Amino acid sequence: MAGCEIVSGKRLLFVMAADAEYGPHLRSRFTPLMTGVGPVEAALATGIALQDMARHNALPDLVVCLGSAGSRICGLGEIVQVASVSWRDMDASRLGFTKGVTPFVDHPVDLPLATPLAIPSARLSTGANIVGGDDYAAIDADMVDMETFAVARACARFDVPLMGLRGISDGPGELDHINGWMELLELLDERLAAAVDLLPEALANGL
Repeated sequence: MAGCEIVSGKRLLFVMAADAEYGPHLRSRFTPLMTGVGPVEAALATGIALQDMARHNALPDLVVCLGSAGSRICGLGEIVQVASVSWRDMDASRLGFTKGVTPFVDHPVDLPLATPLAIPSARLSTGANIVGGDDYAAIDADMVDMETFAVARACARFDVPLMGLRGISDGPGELDHINGWMELLELLDERLAAAVDLLPEALANGL
């Protein structure tokens, strides 16, 4: 299991979903917790890792969740900081609950995340489906992924702050094959690594 990296005196846990997103530039900088794809896998892996760290009194000062995302608003290849994250799968509105809010759990529709870097920020929506084409019109967010909300809920359980970094891999037009998602991953690896390189100075100035 991946451990924390020390950055500017802070313990950081990097979290990613898929090995395809973890290219040579990121590999030269940190070893992440790899959760697997989707909110269930992300919640399980992150929760187990944080519980283990809590038992050893070694919780991170910050979790950094990073990888790719889809968007029809943010530019392809752009690196975006996650301002807030929501859960598009959760809909108990027939029972009178607000769409996006887990019944009997006190969390807002949009969970704000830490944004320590001086790079563009945008709202993220997490869900268990691959989004493409006209599906974007039904989503109240600037970009989509499949893990960050789940990681955020695990972090909240242990009172650990979370930040998110997403590289825009797809969005315009229809996404109908895995190659459409993978085409920009090499570029995003390089650009995400450059964003990670901004963390030491940002953390030195405080979250």
